[in-house]
Amino acid sequence: MIDFKRVKAPNNTIVRNTAMLADKADGNIYEAVAIIAKRANQISVEMKEELSRKLQEFASYTDNLEEIFENREQIEISKFYERIPKPALIATQEFEEGKIYFRGALGDSKKS
Repeated sequence: MIDFKRVKAPNNTIVRNTAMLADKADGNIYEAVAIIAKRANQISVEMKEELSRKLQEFASYTDNLEEIFENREQIEISKFYERIPKPALIATQEFEEGKIYFRGALGDSKKS
């Protein structure tokens, strides 16, 4: 599980060296992008589950619209998740740092 408070990925898009990314996937940029995309999907699911668990504590099961109110803690949790880097940026950072384990097309194991 990722500790999103300690993620050091940039919050905005930066220029990446595609040749360096390709080198980490045996010279194949398409394989590198596929690996990053799969990891980004995993991170996205993890983020969504964690956010849902935290917001579930504030869930109201009444149907009366007059009883809906804003909870300051709930707003702060939502703002935190809006400020953290997007899953694709986190996954790209992990790929560049060699923190993603993947297997090549030929079945040989690699640690990039």
